[in-house]
Amino acid sequence: MSSCAKCPLRPLRDCCAGRAGGGPLGRAEQALRARKVLPMNGTRLSDIAAQAGVSEATVSRVLNGRPGVSATTRQAVLSALDLMGYERPQRLRHRGSGLVGLVTPELDNPIFPAFAQAVERSLVQHGLAPVLCTRLPGGAPEDEFADLLLDRGVSGIVFVSGPHADTTARMERYIRLVERGTPIVLVDGYSEEVEAPFISPDDRLSAALAVQHLVDLGHERVGLAVGPRRFVPVMRKIEGFRRAMSRLLGAIDVEGMISHSLFTAEGGQAAAGALLERGCTGIVCASDLMALGAVRACRDRGLRVPGDVSVVGFDDSPLIAFTDPPLTTIRKPIGAMAAAAVETLLEGINGAPPKHAELLFQPELVVRGSTGSGPLVNR
Repeated sequence: MSSCAKCPLRPLRDCCAGRAGGGPLGRAEQALRARKVLPMNGTRLSDIAAQAGVSEATVSRVLNGRPGVSATTRQAVLSALDLMGYERPQRLRHRGSGLVGLVTPELDNPIFPAFAQAVERSLVQHGLAPVLCTRLPGGAPEDEFADLLLDRGVSGIVFVSGPHADTTARMERYIRLVERGTPIVLVDGYSEEVEAPFISPDDRLSAALAVQHLVDLGHERVGLAVGPRRFVPVMRKIEGFRRAMSRLLGAIDVEGMISHSLFTAEGGQAAAGALLERGCTGIVCASDLMALGAVRACRDRGLRVPGDVSVVGFDDSPLIAFTDPPLTTIRKPIGAMAAAAVETLLEGINGAPPKHAELLFQPELVVRGSTGSGPLVNR
């Protein structure tokens, strides 16, 4: 039986040149070997495919850097190359030490450590580990964190609720990272200037769900307590609030029902106080911390929650179900968002070009004890 000069010990009919008369996969192997993407020692696509548990066509797409392969599958193929003792093609190697940077706001808000833990769980499943950096008021700016992480040799960086969410901030820091080939994913925000993937909850739908819930309970004076207007999530919540108020209550001018403050319990207390002065009996808050402040504002005025005023939060932070009263809130799908952020980052780490796109995740209304019937229903 004749054999192939390039594939010793393999029958000619099975080798890279002879399989099915040089069919598509055979020609693919020849091309990959010629470009030194596939080892020249007789290894076939079928060998790698068997090790990775995928098809030969999938292996070919991965080695050619073509789209249409999930990050998990791509990683399985590259891991198969590692296990079989072959050096990855240069453009498919991890550009780092198996570390991924994770830059978050201060951890006082419990939703951020919860998100960081979800990211860590997803990273570990792919053999990576996070390096956590937290932005503190008056602390190191995000640029310094990025430089520090690059010095550590991270494979990519996930930015959470950073300046990319601020419409007045400069985007050069992210643009520079993209231009130098560092994979990044931006969570909770959006910018047309940055050619990178974004991961966000559907903030418009979040506000609409909260308003719908309060209107269904009989509330007609519904207010919105949010952070500074310059932030993308705030702008989107306002848009969703306006649309819902118009559709459900026929309210056209709702500017007086919107109160801006900080994303803190103290900020929520101040914003809710202003809304209570305007006669609101239902208050939608942009975070669970703001909602806790809103509850305090009600009690400071001798108002009962939910007897006199209903309060809705946003995030469904850990332990929020154990507050007094347990907080009705809009659940932010942090598990799905974290998994998507890691999956998207892996695509960049494994050689896929950055995509300027945003993935929106659907929130969920979680009804607990801080909302009740409106004043018209209680009469």
